[in-house]
Amino acid sequence: RAKEIKTKLGTLLQKPDSAIDFIIPYPEKPEKPPKAQKPSPEEALQWRDSLEKLLQNPYGLASFRSFLCSEFSEENIEFWVACEDYKKTKSPMKMAEKAKKIYEEFIQTEAPKEVNIDHFTKAVTLKNLVEPSPSSFDMAQKRIFALMEKDSLPRFVRSEFYQELIK
Repeated sequence: RAKEIKTKLGTLLQKPDSAIDFIIPYPEKPEKPPKAQKPSPEEALQWRDSLEKLLQNPYGLASFRSFLCSEFSEENIEFWVACEDYKKTKSPMKMAEKAKKIYEEFIQTEAPKEVNIDHFTKAVTLKNLVEPSPSSFDMAQKRIFALMEKDSLPRFVRSEFYQELIK
């Protein structure tokens, strides 16, 4: 019995003939998206008055996200972006999958990146998820948009980074 175990262990401990045996197949790295074009000062100036214009501009979105990360308050923009992605989902199965993930990550109480929405909005969102549709998160997304518009955008506009963009 001991000899049998020793033989099995010996077999397991042998080095493979080549390192190929240990290569784990990873999908190829996705292509990096082209760098977002830096906006003109005039274009960046428009962001002061319109969070919508800021978020529609890839450079603006990235800048705003970086700013919120520096303030440790990126959950709002991450939630907003997740909702935008969710709305583009066509497959009902994928939609249900994404809805569950968004709910668990941002909406449910004690979620890792819980966004600040009122109890009523949470309840309506949960009810909407019984049958997920592209509009399931609309109310919550509008609340978070309003919060960012009222609270985060003014701080972003006063930030050094934004001030550099409009020079």
